[in-house]
Amino acid sequence: MTYSIVARDVATGELGVAVQTCMFAVGAVVPWARPGVGAVATQAIGEPAYGPRCLDELALGATAVEALSAAQTADPLFDLRQVGVVGADGTVAAATGALCIDHAGEVVGEGFAVQANMMSSPDVWPAMAASFGSSSGPLARRLLAALVAGEEAGGDARGRMSAALLVVSGAVPDSPADGVVVDLRVDRSDDPLGELGRLVTAAEAFAGFDRAVAQVFGGDAAGGLVTIDEALALLPGEENLRFLRAGALIASGAHDAGVAELTSLVADRPTWEVLVRSFAAKGLIPLSDDVTVDDLLG
Repeated sequence: MTYSIVARDVATGELGVAVQTCMFAVGAVVPWARPGVGAVATQAIGEPAYGPRCLDELALGATAVEALSAAQTADPLFDLRQVGVVGADGTVAAATGALCIDHAGEVVGEGFAVQANMMSSPDVWPAMAASFGSSSGPLARRLLAALVAGEEAGGDARGRMSAALLVVSGAVPDSPADGVVVDLRVDRSDDPLGELGRLVTAAEAFAGFDRAVAQVFGGDAAGGLVTIDEALALLPGEENLRFLRAGALIASGAHDAGVAELTSLVADRPTWEVLVRSFAAKGLIPLSDDVTVDDLLG
């Protein structure tokens, strides 16, 4: 009832998993990933325990094949499961249980595995593999393209409802809170891949927001302005991005332009005044000596 892909990006080492199905909230069950360790998709009559079990084995140095085999040994109902695994070492494995519902199958390629069950056509998983193998760009975009190819080849025989995409870094992070690159879910929609695509774009824009914050507060306001403008090209008019752009303009010396951006933001949504006043009071908006926040807000 699901099709998915697990993959490692050769250039960045990033590890990811993406999935679509005609069931509610697939992101709560199928995708698993751990920075610097691997990614897992567990589906069909899905047993979520395959996620942590396979990742634990990978963390101990097992290959993807060894990790999947160990998890199957712990599962007396493995014939009902379909699982894909990729490790940070680039090894991959996939298995389709004998009791998985047609059409069902998998393809294991260089650094990736695709798997599908309950499909309307046996063309789904080969189409996904071909798409991923021929694509380029960020891993999240390549994973999404593989899902789109699977849908175009027939997709789930029952239709579509939910989708998810998870990408983590290829190296173990210094902090356990770090290492997640993209973590997106569409729990119920008539167009889950369309929604997922829009979320990927938003994730790229807000990743730019985070980089721009670091640049501005790190003393590189000009660089932050370039970064936030690139993010705004992805999400035109997004108010959080506009607010940071105003700060970057002011910090880089374009004071009048930054003030104009803030004034426009407050005009569009008057409640921004609360935040502008607070930022200014705490010295986080570097106004010139002859400009007060009341001057700024009119």
